[in-house]
Amino acid sequence: MTPSDTRRPETSDPLDVLIIGAGFNGIYQLHRLRQLGFSVRILEAGADLGGIWHWNCYPGARVDSHVPNYEFSMEELWRDWYWTERFPAWSELRRYFKYVDDKLDLKRDIRFNTRVTAAAFDAGQKLWQVRSEDGHQATARFLIPCLGFAARVYIPEIPGLDRFAGPCVHTAHWPQQGLEMQGRRVGVIGTGASGVQVIQEAAKVAAHLTVFQRTPMLALPMQQKRYDKAAMDGMKREYPAMLQRRAISATSYHDIVADRRSALEASPDERNSVFGAAWERGGFHFWAGTFHDVLSNKDANRLAYDYWRDRTRARLRDVGLFETLAPTEPPHPFGAKRPSLEQGYYEVFNQDNVTLVDIRNNPIHRVTAGGVQTTTSFHDLDVLVLATGFDASTGGFKAIDLRGPDGNTLNELWSDGVRTHLGMAMPGFPNLLMLYGPQSPTAFCNGPTCAELQGDWVVECLRYLNERGHRMIEATPEATETWTRQMAEEFRGSLFNAADSWYVGANIPGKPRELLYYANTQKYLALCAESAANGYAGFVLS
Repeated sequence: MTPSDTRRPETSDPLDVLIIGAGFNGIYQLHRLRQLGFSVRILEAGADLGGIWHWNCYPGARVDSHVPNYEFSMEELWRDWYWTERFPAWSELRRYFKYVDDKLDLKRDIRFNTRVTAAAFDAGQKLWQVRSEDGHQATARFLIPCLGFAARVYIPEIPGLDRFAGPCVHTAHWPQQGLEMQGRRVGVIGTGASGVQVIQEAAKVAAHLTVFQRTPMLALPMQQKRYDKAAMDGMKREYPAMLQRRAISATSYHDIVADRRSALEASPDERNSVFGAAWERGGFHFWAGTFHDVLSNKDANRLAYDYWRDRTRARLRDVGLFETLAPTEPPHPFGAKRPSLEQGYYEVFNQDNVTLVDIRNNPIHRVTAGGVQTTTSFHDLDVLVLATGFDASTGGFKAIDLRGPDGNTLNELWSDGVRTHLGMAMPGFPNLLMLYGPQSPTAFCNGPTCAELQGDWVVECLRYLNERGHRMIEATPEATETWTRQMAEEFRGSLFNAADSWYVGANIPGKPRELLYYANTQKYLALCAESAANGYAGFVLS
């Protein structure tokens, strides 16, 4: 029996709260709000819990936040749970979500295989009317979209893509039953996080692997580790302190702390020592845990890039690949695009069965039934993998026909850029509070950590409204304008402005170029706390 066949709720409407999405954010809200006595339901497009970890099942898929950062901090959920790897794979994440459900009994209030397509606020009833693709309808006082930043895939318009004769799949739509690559000619378009992970696995089994790269990925060594029960028991003695540090960390990691010195102040030997130590620790330590100004000062940033480049080139046997994979001049500021974590990625290109195609200089002309034609060459393929990313953050929201009480739409409000207050609410959309969305720390705060830190604000807000008899909450236009202007000002002076990344929407043709995420988690949380302490300043309560 599949998860969608069991415990499918049909709770009487109207609900107090309707949540869209059963990833970390959605299930945390469900658990906390049920504890407070709210009637709550989740509508989930997938067939099981997990959000992105329900969909992600491509070879090599794993989280890039190390244990114990990527899990809930509730002791009842970590005391008896044992990870087997420092960076868990998708299959282990699925087992974790099953474990969480067994502990919290979540599925009784989740309706699976229910993709929300429209939601409108009825001003007379002061209720959200929500419709789903399968015809299901629900009403609720409050609507909490927990869509995640990767809810809508991006597939570029490549001529002939629909004519390819073999399997052609986006990594986010990987067949749940798997896809055979053994002994086949495999092509991968894209070298972002999912591309790096698939490439590493495909290179082990494919008769030939062709990688189509537009921009070099400045990937960092994962430094993966296996954990046995004894190692985890030892770690768990420190869990309370580690999870407490995680909650107050600027990086949302308990152990990634940048040196307070400037990279420019340190001597070359001191600088290389700090860079080298972070490199060996692996994960995002080299991204966020070297010097405090690496992600804000272009000269400090260049020093980090040069160190990365030299360490990476040392792993390549063919000097002809240096400029394609680790160029002399950085393709963009280091870290201004999210680094992927790798396990032998660069060594893949030392193999005889791997070809790297630089499509910036040799663009894809068309796809045929049998392969990919670039400007200068044809590549025979049996399998084509699209690791082409997502219409990040806003794409999932715009896929839903969201309408306020006057018929105003979210697509209209965001037609020339995102407008929110605190990354959680918009004027003209009462009783809608979104989590892990645009203009909040989403991309800079890992999922379960943000689910708790940002999610607790929403839980306490709803408690506050309920205790005082308020029926409505809505962001003011003035607060929204101030927040949006602050985001724009920070973007103008930021190194993120110098990179064409999904952080700024530049991977989607025609999408407004803007900073989609608030880059300082603790400053963000302080501003949220300040609003709450002042009776939810920036909102109208009624």
